[in-house]
Amino acid sequence: MSAPTYTRPRPASRGGVDIRLPWWALALPTLAFIVLLALILNPTDAHAATGDPAITHLFERMQQLIGR
Repeated sequence: MSAPTYTRPRPASRGGVDIRLPWWALALPTLAFIVLLALILNPTDAHAATGDPAITHLFERMQQLIGR
């Protein structure tokens, strides 16, 4: 025996999607990205940073290119 399903009536659309985000929904990920990028480009600030020399060399090259 199957039960009937009820659907909610949808509100009338105004022609577009109306999604509003709070200011921190964009600010916090942006800030986290900038902090992590700064740590990657300046590995001397990350005291426990020991990695593959090839990756370190790649990041040093990126830092030199960005610094120009």
